[in-house]
Amino acid sequence: MSRAAAKPSLGLRTQGRLREATSLLVVYGLALVLAVLGSAISPEFLTQQYLMQTALAVALLGSVSVGVAFITYSQHYVDLSIPGIMALAGIVAVSALKYGFVAGMAAGMAAGMAVGLINGLVVGYLRLNPIIWTLAMMSVLSGIIRKAYAGAQVYPDAATPAGAAFLDLYHEQVLGIVPLPVAALAVMAALGYLLMRHTGYGEQLRLVGSSYEVARMTGVNVRRTVMTAFLISAAASAVAGILLTSFNKVGAQYIGKGYDFAAITAVVVGGMTLAGGRGSILGVIGGVVVIALLSSVLSLVRIGNFTFGEFEKAIVQGVVFILVVGVNSYSRRRSGLDDA
Repeated sequence: MSRAAAKPSLGLRTQGRLREATSLLVVYGLALVLAVLGSAISPEFLTQQYLMQTALAVALLGSVSVGVAFITYSQHYVDLSIPGIMALAGIVAVSALKYGFVAGMAAGMAAGMAVGLINGLVVGYLRLNPIIWTLAMMSVLSGIIRKAYAGAQVYPDAATPAGAAFLDLYHEQVLGIVPLPVAALAVMAALGYLLMRHTGYGEQLRLVGSSYEVARMTGVNVRRTVMTAFLISAAASAVAGILLTSFNKVGAQYIGKGYDFAAITAVVVGGMTLAGGRGSILGVIGGVVVIALLSSVLSLVRIGNFTFGEFEKAIVQGVVFILVVGVNSYSRRRSGLDDA
């Protein structure tokens, strides 16, 4: 009996790996097509300088997307308080620089992760709708920042060692070669991949995303698993928020605006379904690259006097998201699975 039961399980696992491999081929194939298209439009597209700019553009969104992937994988869609977490982490880090650079970084990370902990406790333990709760949390964070700082922006003091170090943070290079944001993304992607694929927690997260009730009945601590996913996402968003604040040279309420939707778009384009339990960090990174390359290609497109500005790019990004979610939903229905 055990052998007979193992065969279907093995077959399902093989099918899952085949679907994932196909998804990776599609997303990285699309990235290659966009790179070729971009180079055809402009010879400078594949130059070292342009690629480095693209890598830097990918880095912060990629960091946020790696964190969001854990929430989506657990079937909790996305954390809409991400812009607030990024803004809070950045502005708190700047405010705490008077106590030293390390203290500023620690304070910023602690502030961001505290929000993630609250989100995780409410969604994981009280089982409130993640979309509604995190949207409300975003509103609360915006109000807190505006009230605490009287609507003013906070600037690092370049005259102090801590302030100068913070202003240089985004432009630092690891080993004198790799920009710090890119190195941070590489580390987070590697850790995210290992955690999701090669640990007991990752397996529990997959079970929760595939079927919450089945995971609960098999002994998985589903509440703690979901809470941890929100905590991981908040940590990644806090890192990105601090780096983005360093880049902008100011702590402000608007830091991080739009990163929530951009991140979930990259996650979905990368092959991770909103229904949970499917996808990989490798696919998510591919989705981030596709979004970045698509934005770069659109910037080069000229149709008469028409060019793609930020508003037009947002429209295209929204259309891409709708199409991918629609295709995934249709595919799941054809497979006899629940709709995403």
